[in-house]
Amino acid sequence: MSANVFSDDWQRNVDHGPFGMRGTSVGRAAGAHRLGATVYELDPGRRNLPYHAHFGLEEMLIVLRGRPTLRTPSGERELAQGEVVSFQPGRDGAHQLINNTEQPVRFLVLSSPAEADVIEYPDSGKVAARAGQWGTPEAVALTFRSGDSVDYFDGE
Repeated sequence: MSANVFSDDWQRNVDHGPFGMRGTSVGRAAGAHRLGATVYELDPGRRNLPYHAHFGLEEMLIVLRGRPTLRTPSGERELAQGEVVSFQPGRDGAHQLINNTEQPVRFLVLSSPAEADVIEYPDSGKVAARAGQWGTPEAVALTFRSGDSVDYFDGE
């Protein structure tokens, strides 16, 4: 099995407000079972996803083409082609990519395995719980406003 990070065959398209990108799991296509590897292309003037932090996995980003702007808790900075950055689990690893250029940006995201993940979205006050293989009927994908939190024994 093999995959190519410069292929234009996309499995996923995001086009929602300021968010606009395409992605393909090259890890799965190459036969990986315990390592996530997804190539993305980010359109000019768009963001990849809402600003977020994972609590169940670690990610690493490698810029393949272009100069995206990386947003983290430390602020924003432009990344160079070929630059590698990592995002630790937890709030300190929050991140988002923004394409402030006139050309598409291509990047590879590697991720550690996680049976389940909790994702926090600081800008919108949401929390998501994810488990199982994304896109399958057995997968759990729930998103809540953090203000909707209840006591552990509520309703018991």
